[in-house]
Amino acid sequence: MDTAVEVEQLAVRLGGRPGRRGRPVLDGLSFTVPAGSVTGLLGPSGSGKTTLLRCLVGVQRTERGRVRVLGLPAGAAALRRRTGYVTQTPSVYGDLTVAENVRYFAALHGAGRAAADEALAAVGLAGAAGQLTATLSGGQRGRVSLACALVGRPELLVLDEPTVGLDPLLRVELWERFRALAREGTTVLVSSHVVDEAARCDRLLLLRGGRLLADCTADRLRRDTGAEDLEEAFLRLVRAGGGAGREVAA
Repeated sequence: MDTAVEVEQLAVRLGGRPGRRGRPVLDGLSFTVPAGSVTGLLGPSGSGKTTLLRCLVGVQRTERGRVRVLGLPAGAAALRRRTGYVTQTPSVYGDLTVAENVRYFAALHGAGRAAADEALAAVGLAGAAGQLTATLSGGQRGRVSLACALVGRPELLVLDEPTVGLDPLLRVELWERFRALAREGTTVLVSSHVVDEAARCDRLLLLRGGRLLADCTADRLRRDTGAEDLEEAFLRLVRAGGGAGREVAA
C-alpha cells in the first residue's frame, strides 16, 4: 500500500445545536499520507489539528467528506488493532505501575510481556517499570501512553503533540524513535505547534484556521517561500494566504 491515509473534502463543525450549524473547524481538507513516512501536522493552537486527528481515528463526527485509513473507512472495527493513537492528555491508569499499564495493553493486542518490555525500553522508561504511574511527571505519563500505543506494533501511529513539555534531549530521542518506526514500515502522523520540528518530517501538512496552507516537504516549503528558517517560511506562507507546495512535491 503506497498511501496510508486518504482525505477528500473533509469538513467539521463544532458547537452546533438545533437550528444552528456550529462553527467551522475544518474547511474542505483534501490530502494523502504516504505509507511508511513521518508526516508532520503543524499549525498554531486552535488550527484544527486535534480535530483532524480525531477524524482519522474515527471518533469525530464530520459534516461532509471522505476519510480512508489503510484502505478502510476511518473508524472501521478492523482498524482498531492496526492503528495506535496517543492523545494530548495521557490515557493511562494512575493506580497501576508503568509496566502494568503497558502489559495490560499488550494483553489486549495478544502480545506478551516481552513486547511490553520492548515498548518501555523504546520510550526510555525501562528503569521506571515498577513505579506507580500517578507519581510520574506529565511528560513521563505521556511516554507511558506512547509505549501503550507502540506495544501493538501499529501500521499507523497517530500522535497528538507528543513532545509538549519534554526536555530537548528527550524530544530528540523520541523523534529518532519515530524515524526508526517509519524505516520499519509504520506510518507516523505527528502533530505539533513547534515549527522547528518540521525539519524532522518527510512531509508537512500546515494548518491554519482549519484550512490546509501547504502539503509538501520542508525543502519545498523553503523554496516556495524563499525563507531558509522554517518558522519564517511558515509566517510568510500565512501572510501570503497559503498555497505553497499545494501540488505535492516528490
